[in-house]
Amino acid sequence: MKKVLKCFLNLALVLGLVCTASFGQEGHDTRNLIVDDYFRIHSVSDPQISPDGKWIAFAVPTMNLEEEKSESRIWMLPVKGGEAIPMTAKGSSASRPRWSPDGKYLSFLAARDDGKTQVWMLFRKGGDSVQLTEIAQGVKSYDWSPNSGKLLLTLQDPKPGELEDDNGEDEEKTPKPWVIDRLQFKQDYTGYLDRRRAHLYVFDVESKTMTQITSGDFDDSQPVWSPDSKSVAFVSNRTDEPDNNYNTDIWIVAADNPDQGKTVLQVTKNPGADSSPTWSPDGKSIAYISITDMDALVYATPHLAVVSSQGGEANVLTAKLDRHMSNPRFSVDGESIYFVLEDSGERQLARITVGGGAVERLITGSQIVNRFEIGKDGTIAALVTGPHLPPEVFIYTRGELEQVSHVNEKFLSEVRLGAVEEIRFKSKDGTEIEAFVVKPPVFDPSVRYPALLRIHGGPVSQYDYGFNFQAQLFAADGYVVVLPNPRGSSGYGQDFTLAIWHSWGEKDYEDVLASVDYVIEQGFADPDRLGVGGWSYGGLLTNNVIVKTGRFKAAITGASSTLYVANYGHDHYQRWWVSELGVPWKKENREIWDKLSPFNYVENVTTPTLIVGGEKDWNVPILNSEQLYQALKQLGRTTQLVVYPGEFHGIQTPSYIKDLYERYLDWYGKYVKGSVSTN
Repeated sequence: MKKVLKCFLNLALVLGLVCTASFGQEGHDTRNLIVDDYFRIHSVSDPQISPDGKWIAFAVPTMNLEEEKSESRIWMLPVKGGEAIPMTAKGSSASRPRWSPDGKYLSFLAARDDGKTQVWMLFRKGGDSVQLTEIAQGVKSYDWSPNSGKLLLTLQDPKPGELEDDNGEDEEKTPKPWVIDRLQFKQDYTGYLDRRRAHLYVFDVESKTMTQITSGDFDDSQPVWSPDSKSVAFVSNRTDEPDNNYNTDIWIVAADNPDQGKTVLQVTKNPGADSSPTWSPDGKSIAYISITDMDALVYATPHLAVVSSQGGEANVLTAKLDRHMSNPRFSVDGESIYFVLEDSGERQLARITVGGGAVERLITGSQIVNRFEIGKDGTIAALVTGPHLPPEVFIYTRGELEQVSHVNEKFLSEVRLGAVEEIRFKSKDGTEIEAFVVKPPVFDPSVRYPALLRIHGGPVSQYDYGFNFQAQLFAADGYVVVLPNPRGSSGYGQDFTLAIWHSWGEKDYEDVLASVDYVIEQGFADPDRLGVGGWSYGGLLTNNVIVKTGRFKAAITGASSTLYVANYGHDHYQRWWVSELGVPWKKENREIWDKLSPFNYVENVTTPTLIVGGEKDWNVPILNSEQLYQALKQLGRTTQLVVYPGEFHGIQTPSYIKDLYERYLDWYGKYVKGSVSTN
């Protein structure tokens, strides 16, 4: 079934009304969501339009609970709609589909036969996939040159023993010690950081030869070819001490550079972060995302800017638009720039002319544009998700938005989903706050339901109209789920975000409590059956909630911070800590560190609290969870600590994900509803 939506500005009202109704066909063999459904939902990703404009390739990641593994397959479907065709087989994970510009090949990244990740390609006319690269350390990312003759590769410097001429001499049974000499010496999912850097290489497809075009003690990322295939723009922090600041700039290097990138052109010189470069069709300009307010640091609003590809003064096009944006792309004619615009629970497709002016919002309303790509004829392939729709591929052309992939259609026809309602209310000081409420699938407005306050991470992030499995799971278990965007969230302007500067757990605490008060006032939340929880910053704010109020019957705090001074030098946020709170050993700074830490008020906690996290999390290390658990246990409070072996900041092992969701339901069921979960 094709879904066609006219994308006018008043679509927000129409879809807003639609999403307040529950989804599914009650009475037609539908059922409520259960934990195992998480492994049936597929999030489509990375849509790519073929050069002839007739096909879209995309990736579909899946999780296999029985085999305890994840994999991704490449699929292809007609732009005009039809059946999707699998391009890679089960059992062999593949990602990053890319068409060669001449249309002859569809390529992708894959690691096969226990080897490293390489570039593979399929001939459009048929046949088996062919391995194109054979890089000892594997390929991190790649893109075709516009003339189809070369690949631009991003490679991490090899470890000792990865190159053939090292003869594997470092493959002893006992690993060597880490020798650290960097200021930024840790990174979640990576571990201890050494001096191995990510650099750029040009790979000749016909001769299979490779040339390194950047080098040095810097990481190079986000490379993009110039339209004439002669140059590459990329992002790098090449200041004297990259580990001590948030600066990145746009640089250009010749694709045939003979000196490994010692000769490069610095295009931007803004002291903030410049990223996401994209070339104009004529190669004369580069559009990019720029952080221009250095005082606001991680809370700053990113803007869209344009600069000559020869360097010079940048033109910031969206200085008056106080909203986050990403994914800039020039139009085919070079007259305008498309981008994703985040605004009040929406992520819209927008555009602006290259000279600036008014922003035109193209895809708006109760849906989310995750990313998009533009075909040679101007057709746009976008990943779109909604309250009752996991991400799918849509085509946007001539003002119409049409769904072309239907990966989750069968599954969605089998389940009932809860209505999603956007609400607005006043916080304690009168500030307007937006939130989303997810109701049980069969909702009775005369009943007061147990309610869960779930707090998002970030903090510079937001809940939006996108599909939220976790919230729908809780709703299916009989809860009203409240998803607020408190101050610190990103969809409401820089002042709104900056409101938590030096005050984590203060204004944002008032905002999330106000969201609970609002749904109670509406008559469908039971004030005597309330639960709270969140992950990362959501866990941090949960900790602030339970040290300040005992009104919640249960709390679940995931990957959270508690005693902030313990994090310094142990997590990977040394730049953030110092820039916002100052070094902790100075007396004038230590006062704010201690004031904000919920651990210092832990004696106030009376709420039964489940504490969870990953063993190897270096984003918010498990140390925080252990300290909170130890304190609550010492105080005789009801608590439990669950640590997932080998997991980082996000839990990724399928059986652990299942275990985590089941624990969520059981903990809330026992202490909020007073019974075991019905799910």
